[in-house]
Amino acid sequence: MARRLFLLGLGLLLLLGFGYEAWTWPQPASLVRGRPATTAFIERYRATERAVHRDDRVAWIWVSYGQIAPDLKRAVVVAEDANFFSHHGFDFGEIAKVVDEAMGDGEVRRGASTVTQQLVKNLWLSPSRNPVRKVKEAILTWQVERVLPKRRILELYLNVAEFGPGIFGAEAAARRYFGKSAAALDPTEAAQLAASLPNPRRWHPGVSSRVYQARVDRILRRMARAEYLGRLI
Repeated sequence: MARRLFLLGLGLLLLLGFGYEAWTWPQPASLVRGRPATTAFIERYRATERAVHRDDRVAWIWVSYGQIAPDLKRAVVVAEDANFFSHHGFDFGEIAKVVDEAMGDGEVRRGASTVTQQLVKNLWLSPSRNPVRKVKEAILTWQVERVLPKRRILELYLNVAEFGPGIFGAEAAARRYFGKSAAALDPTEAAQLAASLPNPRRWHPGVSSRVYQARVDRILRRMARAEYLGRLI
């Protein structure tokens, strides 16, 4: 009898868990034309600031795809996801490289997340490496790629990505660091913003990090070679 009650209770808990996930599951189709009211990363930043009694306001200004400089689109793609326009959400070639590197020296030195995966994580998830979170990311990435065209995915990402402490989206970043709109960014400014994406709290325009500057220079070289992106972005 006790075992039956235990199994019944466990089944009920699982059912409630699945029901909650289904009820709260994000709807990527709403982003075909709509904008997110906020993001998981913005709310996480605000909660962190409130916890230490600091102002939790963020800089976030939404702009359309056409109001973002082509140089910034190019810089972000070559820096974060060179095969963005040819894969379907997952870059299996990059994943294989990361696995090979990890097997060679026993350490994972870089990630293989695509722009789509990063968008999903920024919008709805957390930065943790929890296996359940990774499964959610994979499902949502597949859904996003099914319902949104590539340019819309890139537009959304450039509007929600963090470019510095409390600075979200290309427009807010361009105004904060360069005193201009995202549409007016030149190649060097675009590379500086793209270089901040892996670690925006420490890497952003104005910092003196040699690692950050080396990354900016590397992105500029890649941009110069990425002529193929001209017809795609």
